[in-house]
Amino acid sequence: MTSAHATARRAELFDQLVALLLSEGFAHLTLDEIAARLRCSKSTLYTLAGSKEQLVRAATVHFFRGATERVEASLTSVRGTTERLTAYLSAVGVALEPASRQFMEDLAAFPPAREVYEQNTAFAAKRVQELIDDGASAGDVRSVHAAFVADVAASTMARIQTREVSERTGLDDSQAYAELAALLTTGITGTTGVTGPPRAAAARSAPARPRS
Repeated sequence: MTSAHATARRAELFDQLVALLLSEGFAHLTLDEIAARLRCSKSTLYTLAGSKEQLVRAATVHFFRGATERVEASLTSVRGTTERLTAYLSAVGVALEPASRQFMEDLAAFPPAREVYEQNTAFAAKRVQELIDDGASAGDVRSVHAAFVADVAASTMARIQTREVSERTGLDDSQAYAELAALLTTGITGTTGVTGPPRAAAARSAPARPRS
């Protein structure tokens, strides 16, 4: 087998590994079982990583790196802050669709993989903050505390990815990210500031106009 073919085979095998782990999780799988499912030898697996733990972490990195690239690509032709924020969060939801509940539960219980997931969430929260900052600077949206909004987004994203939101609301991940996008964009495009009275309260306190 030539070097090019060997490289292509390793890439194909790694893609199959990632698909397997995303579909079924990994805590219950041994290296022997993984090799059998991928129809390769354990020695071939060792060309990808030196242990099961390293395999899992490498697969997790591969998955989130690809997800990040696809999410960023979703912004290429989108203009306008609310549109970009909606596109970004919606793309995050779509990118996470291949990850099964079992994979996310196993990931949460495995520190090396959980660290990758937390870094990815932190990056996404930073991007949300950047999108809002850019929009506020351009006058596209009202001035808000972008770091606070990003922190709210990050907390919600973490709850979505650990399936807590799904359990409490019945929303799947894509729906939850769409709702998060709607919530954030409504907040940053509103005209009422935090120091002003709510519109409903202001309307109730305003004197009634005499009828003509």
